[in-house]
Amino acid sequence: MLEKFLDKTKFDSYDDFMENFHVNVPENFNFGYDVVDAWAEKEPDRPALLWTNDKGEKIQFTFADIKRGSDKTAAFLQQLGIGRGDMVMLILKRHYQFWFSIIALHKLGATVIPATHLLTEKDVKYRCDKAGIKAIITTGDQVVIDHIQKAMPECPTVKALISTGPVVPEGWYDFNKCIEEAPEFVRPEEVNTNDDVSLLYFTSGTTGQPKMVAHDFTYPLGHIITASYWHNLNENSLHLTLADTGWGKAVWGKLYGQWIAGANVFVYDFEKFEPVDVLHMIQDHGITSFCAPPTVFRFLIREDLTKFNLSTLKYCTIAGEALNPSVYEEWLSLTGIRLMEGFGQTETTLTIATYPWLDPKPGSMGKKGPEYDIDLITADGRSAEAGEQGEIIVRTGGRKPLGLFKEYLHDPELTHEAHNNGIYHTGDVAWRDEDGYYWFVGRKDDVIKSSGYRIGPFEVESALMTHPAVVECAITGVPDEIRGQVVKATIVLAKDYEKRAEEDGPGLIKEIQNHVKQVTAPYKYPRIVEFVKELPKTISGKIRRVEIRQK
Repeated sequence: MLEKFLDKTKFDSYDDFMENFHVNVPENFNFGYDVVDAWAEKEPDRPALLWTNDKGEKIQFTFADIKRGSDKTAAFLQQLGIGRGDMVMLILKRHYQFWFSIIALHKLGATVIPATHLLTEKDVKYRCDKAGIKAIITTGDQVVIDHIQKAMPECPTVKALISTGPVVPEGWYDFNKCIEEAPEFVRPEEVNTNDDVSLLYFTSGTTGQPKMVAHDFTYPLGHIITASYWHNLNENSLHLTLADTGWGKAVWGKLYGQWIAGANVFVYDFEKFEPVDVLHMIQDHGITSFCAPPTVFRFLIREDLTKFNLSTLKYCTIAGEALNPSVYEEWLSLTGIRLMEGFGQTETTLTIATYPWLDPKPGSMGKKGPEYDIDLITADGRSAEAGEQGEIIVRTGGRKPLGLFKEYLHDPELTHEAHNNGIYHTGDVAWRDEDGYYWFVGRKDDVIKSSGYRIGPFEVESALMTHPAVVECAITGVPDEIRGQVVKATIVLAKDYEKRAEEDGPGLIKEIQNHVKQVTAPYKYPRIVEFVKELPKTISGKIRRVEIRQK
């Protein structure tokens, strides 16, 4: 399948990759027809999706199964009047119906809005109002159903509510029953152009209200790099990305690039994350490739890995937040597998990564990829020199790189603010070493300026995380008359240290401060330390430093 879109698929080195990687974009590309149905025609029995859940159920879907299921779903949705340009929200956790639904909506030329099951009534109203959502397909969990039903009186655009069960309220459609009874699917005469909006994500809102990130129909092709040249997948791979389907990382790791590569996607549908269960999945199903955020690996290295046979696991990638070097070293020591970090945003595909030809530098994101012209710019607009901090930007030169978002829907002003004069501003700050590796510093708004120094929160957080008392932490700047700002650490303590904090808080604070001075530059140590039970977060689990600063 790769040969369908690439002139060259094998590369000898990073330089070869940078020079010769190129995607041939078909006219009116549609992932449903051009990838899923193409596999189903070429190799109908090729494994596509190995789904299992925490109840012991297991289904191996082939590409023929995915074509059949998505066609039936598309036929059912056609009966409801869903077609080109219509907005449909999917709240499907890790249920296999997500894959039927998203492919079906692509085949209809509709716009898919993946969403988390953690949405409240207020969140549902906000999304329906902003996007003009026409239908919602959701898990049939009672709590999710309740939030949606409470929101409906103020969601006049919604014409159909569809549940996968077990709860299917009166007036709702039963997804499983309806697709079984659906007529034969007839492909629409005009499905989409490459410029149509196929996918819409609401950002997690770490600094304000969620924005609507719109991607066009070529977006899946931008993830060829993600799967084939970062996850390092091939047609024999069984890949697990842990993300829930409500988040952008799901299509990064559980769909587009993986299926273009011909890999089998492994899905573990669970209610509560248990590190031991994930290790059992890797062992019992022979997973070869695994991608998760650093937080997950922090939990995994606390388990006794000698109890598990992880011999099939050959490659691990990491994204979603910056990687603490201590986690990298511990995982390597326990498994012999290097963690290959990557960086991107909801607005992009993979922009910077540790590719297979590169030796990872623990804590570095890696090097830029061939699809994006990445640079760092300083506050005065010049390119940052080696070792100098700057905002990560994409130089677009009047064209939209494959994978870059189309716009913030219905908000031209915000779109122009982010993408103007041939530059897309990520809002993230990093520095680049002399070898071309990028090192994450923090969000532009989170960088602390103290006594003339620019201090990135991530480096201080990484130093804090090496102290056994610290389970989780956030670094923010606090106004100071003399220094401008000082560093503050908001810390969630390990249970073993909670009592000690009650008995000798100042002593523990001093110990943590001295520890940071030993691990990183002394001027970066937190002058203010606060212990809390939990950190404020978005529904996607990202720390809301803006809320900590406001408090």
